[in-house]
Amino acid sequence: MKSLKQINRQKIHNRIRKKISGSEHCPRFSCYKSNTAVYAQVTDDTKGHTLVAGSTRKWKNKNKANTAKLGEEIAESVKEANIKQVVYDRSGYRYHGLVKNLFDAFRQKLAEE
Repeated sequence: MKSLKQINRQKIHNRIRKKISGSEHCPRFSCYKSNTAVYAQVTDDTKGHTLVAGSTRKWKNKNKANTAKLGEEIAESVKEANIKQVVYDRSGYRYHGLVKNLFDAFRQKLAEE
């Protein structure tokens, strides 16, 4: 049985997804937080393909430092795929803590050239 917190996050996530969609030139960068890890992926919604994906499971810890590393790794992969811009999907989570670290590290690494 889902908790009220999970239900509310899912409602927010559905509301966000109505407005946000990724394309070939500007894919969607989304994240998911579980109890043990943070998962992130870059998706082209028009084709339904995941272009890049990663998680903090390889470091066996979901802290701010590992989340920043994940953001940088995904940014490197996105650069290799010649993608200049993405749409950020916070998946119903508040923009603070791990989500903010992930997106900020990604944004900073993508801007470097």
